Amino acid sequence: MKRTIDIHLGDGPQVGRLHYDLQGRRENAAFEYTADWLGEHERFAVDPTLPLVAGPQFHRKAPEGSAFHAAIADTEPDGWGRQVIKRDHAKQRQQARQAGDVVDAAPLNALDFLLAVDDASRVGALRFRDEDGFFQRTAEQGRRSAPPLIELGSLLAASRAVENHSETAADLAYLRGRGTSLGGLRPKCTVMDDDGQLSIGKFPSIADERAVTKGEVLALQLAKDAGIAAADARLVHSDGVPVALIRRFDRQGATRIMYVSAATMMGVERRDGQEHSYSEIVDAIRIHCARAQADIEELWRRIAFSILITNIDDHLLNHGFLHESGELWRLSPAFDLNPSPERIREFKTWISEEAGPQATIEGLMSVIRYFRISSPRAKAMLSEVERAVSHWRAKARALGMTQLEIDQFSDAFEHAERGAARRICE
Repeated sequence: MKRTIDIHLGDGPQVGRLHYDLQGRRENAAFEYTADWLGEHERFAVDPTLPLVAGPQFHRKAPEGSAFHAAIADTEPDGWGRQVIKRDHAKQRQQARQAGDVVDAAPLNALDFLLAVDDASRVGALRFRDEDGFFQRTAEQGRRSAPPLIELGSLLAASRAVENHSETAADLAYLRGRGTSLGGLRPKCTVMDDDGQLSIGKFPSIADERAVTKGEVLALQLAKDAGIAAADARLVHSDGVPVALIRRFDRQGATRIMYVSAATMMGVERRDGQEHSYSEIVDAIRIHCARAQADIEELWRRIAFSILITNIDDHLLNHGFLHESGELWRLSPAFDLNPSPERIREFKTWISEEAGPQATIEGLMSVIRYFRISSPRAKAMLSEVERAVSHWRAKARALGMTQLEIDQFSDAFEHAERGAARRICE
């Protein structure tokens, strides 16, 4: 199977073409800029590993990596989205067999997953148009891909059915598009909030042992108190179930903003099995960002915050960049901040090669010279972060968390590194 998919930048120009070749189980993909995009005054490389040159640029797939270049892979479904797509595919095949139709026995391939993501809510600005001129994947006639908040109950029920392996074809049809555009393993969907803005609704999982959705909203709101640019987040309730509602920052009204993960900006293959560090992200910021030093200080502040709230699921896909202008980018707002009281206090992304994975204030202070932050400036930022985190219990109560829920998060916020931060700032 060979296919060529046009790639557009939002509602604007076509930037390139994706060439996909499937032979047996071997997948090959290449990206090619259009001549018109290469001639654009405002052109930019959509991926640091895709220089602005003519001709196909091939991608070598890593064993556990994507078949596509990283900027395209950033728009693929992951975890929850893939689960919904696979279940929906299986259910449709089952219905076809029952109707006596001929069923294609071929398994879903990488392009199938890529094009199954809803066009309206796909992460970032890249859009994919098939050979017939249709953007993939557009909503069915007469249906919305991003429902209003009033439909949260239906989305929650369908998501619970998938988690319980009791989903119907109607459940999957309802989630198709709504729950396929976002990364991560937890149940979630795309909705329009009360202001008509695209948002993510994150649901509690049936496997949760604590109030995870409340914990994420608590962390994001504390992050703002700590002077961090973080995604807007609040709790909404659907039939008594707390749902984390997080506004998408890759949209300005109807305008899509190009987004890439930190892994893409660093030129790192997804799931390459290697250890990476925040100092590497600093290097990428210095090369690609419009306000490099401001973004580097922001990153340092976020590391401090993650240490103090035990946010240790900080892999490179949980950091990102938004396109600014020309070849320049900026650090995206912080997202996916989750206090983890039961986890070992080690980062997925090391502070530096020398500091290693330990989430410690000592390691944080050891990199201030590389981050070009003076000692007084570092202490001032650390003090602001610690002061904000110290109010976590009051913030949690304001969110409506019960005493039991607060106690379950205690170890994430009350630990020796808080004391270390206070001593340094004295």
